[in-house]
Formats: sequence, structure tokens, C-alpha cells
Amino acid sequence: MYSRPIERGKVYLVGAGPGDPELITVRGLSLLRRAEVVVYDRLVHPALLEEAPPAAERIYVGKTPGRHMRPQEAIQALLIDRARRNLIVVRLKGGDPFVFGRGGEEAQALVQAGIPFEVVPGVTSAIAVPAYAGIPVTQRGVAGAFAVVTGHRCDLETLALDWSALARIDTLVLLMGLRRLPELTRRLREHGRAHDTPVAVISNGTTAAQQRVIGTLADIAERAATLSTPATVVVGEVAHLAHELDWFHPKPAPSPFALHPAIHPSTP
Repeated sequence: MYSRPIERGKVYLVGAGPGDPELITVRGLSLLRRAEVVVYDRLVHPALLEEAPPAAERIYVGKTPGRHMRPQEAIQALLIDRARRNLIVVRLKGGDPFVFGRGGEEAQALVQAGIPFEVVPGVTSAIAVPAYAGIPVTQRGVAGAFAVVTGHRCDLETLALDWSALARIDTLVLLMGLRRLPELTRRLREHGRAHDTPVAVISNGTTAAQQRVIGTLADIAERAATLSTPATVVVGEVAHLAHELDWFHPKPAPSPFALHPAIHPSTP
């Protein structure tokens, strides 16, 4: 198989995929197996870290709601520092680096520092998690368009989102929105989306800990109140297909995303 060279003194912004470690790309896995430094987030499956060489430096920089191990600026400084030491640096991010992963900010910091980098796209949870829950984000005759929106508090407060337009889109996928689900569903109803619009919430998607709850805009916040993060919300008629296309039946297991700090402590 053709493989591009792997260079020292370079940062590779790698998407780890939505949770299932087998969903990482061939390029991403190749880089991980050659990495000398792996800087990784909370939503990276622990099994992927075992693919890095035993001697590789593993640095945990994960963020949980209300608790950040390192500020974003410190993460960017860390990447620059390790690249300047002429090391092979893999910045491993859940999902895709450029879909609400702050990969763009890190790329900008690398450009400003004169550090070469490569972006390795990942399978985004915005599409993969609904698929594992039996929900296609588009379906002929049902949904011909979809949009992906952040539910993160800071983004909602700073971005001027057009909720009237979003309420009219066939399928709306909300990432990082579980804790603000009552507000998000209220906004959609206030801007014209029907109260009985189907909604699905999937937590720990694509992993053995996956859970799925189906409801409507009127009641999903209450139905999904016991689910844990990370969670993906799907609003639209396609959510009804979850019952018909229910193919993924994992055995119950703890969320792999809660294990990182204990297994791989952050290093300087």
C-alpha cells in the first residue's frame, strides 16, 4: 500500500474517529505507530494509545465540562516545543480535527510558529454515531440536507447562529449539547420546529457503552436526562429509522472515555 513519508519536526493533527478504535484511518494508524510524542484528548479510545511505540511520550490534555487539564494556548505551546525538538508529534483528537475539535486553532498556531504540519481527517461523530444508532442523516424522500451544530456553551454564547434557518433543516445534528438540551430544544421550538419532531440522543456512540434514547422535541430533554457524555443529538424525521435500522447491539460496558487520566497520566 502506498504511504507518504513521515517527517521529524512535524505535527500531525490526526482524527481518531468517533470512539470505536477500528474507525481510525490507515494514515492515522500509520502515524500513531511511528509517533515519538502523542498528545491526546479525552475522547480517544485507550486502545489506540497502545498502538504507539512503548517509548513514545504520551501526554493527556483532555477536557471535560468545567475542567480543562491544560489551557488551549498551553496545548499549542506543547506541540510547538516538541516539534522544535525534531520529534514526530501526533496530536490525536476524537472525531475529526476540523469539526469542533479546535484543530484549526492549533494549525494556525503552528503556522505562526513556522512549524510544518499535516491534517489527517477522521470519521466524525456527527455522521458515524447516528449511523451506529441506525440513523442515516440523509434519506431519500425524508431528509435531503443536514447541518452540524455545536451545543457547547461558549460557542452558543459567541456564535450568531441563525436558529430560524436551523429549525427548517431536515436533519440537525448537535454535538456537545447534552447538558444544554433543554435550552437547545426550546430554541428550535420557538423558531418553528414542531413539538412532535423526532429526536434521538446517543451517548458513548460506536462503543460498547453506547446508549440510545428516542423522543420528541417536547420530551427528549427529560427522557435523556440520565445519559452521560459524550453524546450526539439528532433532530429530524430520520430519527424514526432507528427502530427499523437498529443493527449495533453492543454488550454493556463502561465508557472507555472515562479511563484516560487513570491509565495514562499527563506528563510535563
